[in-house]
Amino acid sequence: MTRVLTFYHTSIGKKVVMAVTGFILVGYVAIHMLGNLQIFMGREQINAYAAMLKGNLALLWVARLILLTAAIWHIIAAIQLWRQSQRSRPENYHYKEVIQANYASRTMRWSGPILAVFIIYHLLHFTTGTVHPSFDAHDVYGNVVSSFRSWPVALFYIVAMLALGYHLRHGVWSMFQTIGTVNPKSDWLFHRLATIATVAIILGFIAIPLVIVTRLFP
Repeated sequence: MTRVLTFYHTSIGKKVVMAVTGFILVGYVAIHMLGNLQIFMGREQINAYAAMLKGNLALLWVARLILLTAAIWHIIAAIQLWRQSQRSRPENYHYKEVIQANYASRTMRWSGPILAVFIIYHLLHFTTGTVHPSFDAHDVYGNVVSSFRSWPVALFYIVAMLALGYHLRHGVWSMFQTIGTVNPKSDWLFHRLATIATVAIILGFIAIPLVIVTRLFP
């Protein structure tokens, strides 16, 4: 245990924690996206899928606890890494032009908090129904369609998913880099894999509010 804690206190240890928890979160996001796309199969399909999840409460709560733990640990490690970086560089650089960092990596510290706010709203919107004016716990299809008929709600979700895309794009590549699979020869490959995975996930999420608000579905 002492060795584990000692390792965690290093920057490499925190990056490993971020990689592992990031892998868990990315896996959930991909599965969640695929589950959501079942709405295009009709009311009965998506409602049956939701009922199946709610019918396995033990498994559902285990998954929720794993996700919550991963998310909290991911955030803590990110904050600690940022603070370590600030302590190691107490004075700002005089030359601020960014040479290697891309836009996604420079906005990680901003996309993270935006996503945290979105997740809280999303849970209050579609899980508890607290901020949903016509929430029906047994009609996921109706909840989604009635919400995304509103342009402000649909746009909010689309913008949040774009922020998620920026976060995932750099996060997935960083995950591969942390576990040592990225080298100068393979860097281009993992950048493209991260981009392809991110685009697929984000398009899947954005498609739902976009086609509903534009009346292309249902």
